[in-house]
Amino acid sequence: MKILVTGAAGFIGYHTCQVLLARGDTVVGLDNVNDYYDPILKEARLAQLEALPGAAQRFQFYRLDLADTAGMQRLFASESVDRVIHLAAQAGVRYSLDNPQAYVDSNVTGFLNVLEGCRHQNVEHLTYASTSSVYGANTHMPFTEHEPADHPLAIYGATKRANELMAHSYAHLFGLPCTGLRFFTVYGPWGRPDMALFLFTRKILAGEPIPVFNHGHHQRDFTFVEDIVEGVVRASDHIATGNPHWDSNRPDPATSAAPWRLFNIGNNQPVQLLDYIRVLERCLGREAKMEMLPLQAGDVPDTWASADDLQQAVGYQPSTPVETGVRRFVDWYRAYYQV
Repeated sequence: MKILVTGAAGFIGYHTCQVLLARGDTVVGLDNVNDYYDPILKEARLAQLEALPGAAQRFQFYRLDLADTAGMQRLFASESVDRVIHLAAQAGVRYSLDNPQAYVDSNVTGFLNVLEGCRHQNVEHLTYASTSSVYGANTHMPFTEHEPADHPLAIYGATKRANELMAHSYAHLFGLPCTGLRFFTVYGPWGRPDMALFLFTRKILAGEPIPVFNHGHHQRDFTFVEDIVEGVVRASDHIATGNPHWDSNRPDPATSAAPWRLFNIGNNQPVQLLDYIRVLERCLGREAKMEMLPLQAGDVPDTWASADDLQQAVGYQPSTPVETGVRRFVDWYRAYYQV
């Protein structure tokens, strides 16, 4: 197939492109390679992709901003892709407190441009990234897609919830099959520098204290990137269909009469942050200096995914223990930064 992957120079997008190219698909990658974090890391990911066997014939990269409406129209018109895996976004809860406009530009306007491109070019299936942050003030765990997610705590989660609703409108109005995946704390090699594991590793090796919010008492459903990507590709291959039993008098938030589905994609094994840090200490052979801080504005205390629906729908089964995943990240980090 010919698949457009947005955010191809990003963390999850890079790994997704690797898997698609390895199985023989043609990949059209899109990314604006912005400076939200070190563009050198993004360029290094792209260089890795371009060096893969077959990439010269089956990987085409566009340096383009999602919010560039005319540019997105030209891309969709020229490439005639079969499917879209939309992973590009302005990510991060904390940055959204300082620059909310960036989230509206990328995650709302940009997503609209993706939807319009899929609609007008008759794309078979749109699979897109949502986030566990949509659950916000909900504390009933494990989080399930069949309960409402209407109280996000930061603009990041609010824009991603908007994506889910926008996708439903397009599925209903135009018959565009859409599958949304709510990611839960993804980590692994080639990760984002603004995420906890990357930040902690850098500071521990430098002998600097690490910021531990909520005094380390919150839990996260840490999910290894290769497990996530397996689920993303499986979901893309499984085109969304309408639920024939959907009842408008008792609407199910995860399905619809339209070809639209929402899935959690996580590890289903929450780990307390302090335990996660202990695993990292063992992998680094260093003890962390911890600066204990209160829960930061916009953060949720805990995340825990019920991924039963995705398992039943596509056979998704995460298999990487935290100890293995953290070790693989540390090995990559030491090799990449030569520390």
